[in-house]
Amino acid sequence: MLLHCSFCLRGRVLRFRSPSSSPFVFCSSPATNLGRFAAGTSGRSSSQSAAMGDHEARGDDTERKADKKLSGWGLFGSKYEDAADLYDKAANFFKLSKNWNRAASVYIKIANCHLKGDSKHEAASAYVEAANCYKKFSPQEAAQALDEAVNLFLEIGRLSMAARYCKDIGEIYQHEQDLEKASDYLERAADLFDSEGQTSQSNTIKQKVAEIAAQLEHYPKATEIFEDIARQSINNNLLKYSVRGILLNAGICQLCRADTVAIQNSLERYQEIDPTFSGTREYKLLADLAASMDDGDVAKFTDAIKEFDGMTRLDPWKTTLLLRAKNELKKQEDDEDDLT
Repeated sequence: MLLHCSFCLRGRVLRFRSPSSSPFVFCSSPATNLGRFAAGTSGRSSSQSAAMGDHEARGDDTERKADKKLSGWGLFGSKYEDAADLYDKAANFFKLSKNWNRAASVYIKIANCHLKGDSKHEAASAYVEAANCYKKFSPQEAAQALDEAVNLFLEIGRLSMAARYCKDIGEIYQHEQDLEKASDYLERAADLFDSEGQTSQSNTIKQKVAEIAAQLEHYPKATEIFEDIARQSINNNLLKYSVRGILLNAGICQLCRADTVAIQNSLERYQEIDPTFSGTREYKLLADLAASMDDGDVAKFTDAIKEFDGMTRLDPWKTTLLLRAKNELKKQEDDEDDLT
């Protein structure tokens, strides 16, 4: 049906009616339709804001009730349990209103309630919830809350949980480029997973520790970790195919030290760890780079990397370290030129 538009009085509208719905109207005037769209979205936005404000108000009210419960008289245990339940409801309201700061602070109150009631597992879980809120706006405070959780999980013998959250803390610090702290927490996580017999998890984290050690130019430590992982993995049918990549990482760390004797010794050691390694492209790359370093040939060093990268793309970590090794080789070449 074709009618005049009652909104703009200029355009014409087509009115459609389906058996199961109300009429759908489309006006030929763009301004009218844009106005309707804006009015609709504005209405939805206003209603969402109102809902969030309502959630926050309910959170305020519930938190006040919890505070009152704590300050009032009650049986020692039940008072803290009742307050914790109210705080939990308040925290959920604050999360619905996306007020992550208020939600986090309430979860800290919940943790304190559980600690007063000697419920360490529940307190640790509350610290984890606080950390999840802090992650939205303050990674540093998230790490601190998780550290509290880790200490409590250790006290009650939940080593796997402690390991999991040590790993989370390490990853937070790694993302924040605080590599020393990241390494410390990741090492703790790896040790805890080891103590629980979770070797695969432990080795995955140890590789991160080795990568960070290399970033910090702690090459002997990085090399040792990579080689240990390779030794553990070679007899595992699921992991043995990853050994060549791990040994390549170890070899690259050796190259960064620019010690040609140490590099040659490492290549011999890697063949003992994995007898098939000498037939791999990873071994050829390390051998070619070691030879070019021994010859002081930067061009040959670069060509070897390009050849390998053309077949197997080098990740940013390897690229960064190989560039360091190349710069070290250039430096040695320049020093020799100065002497002549």
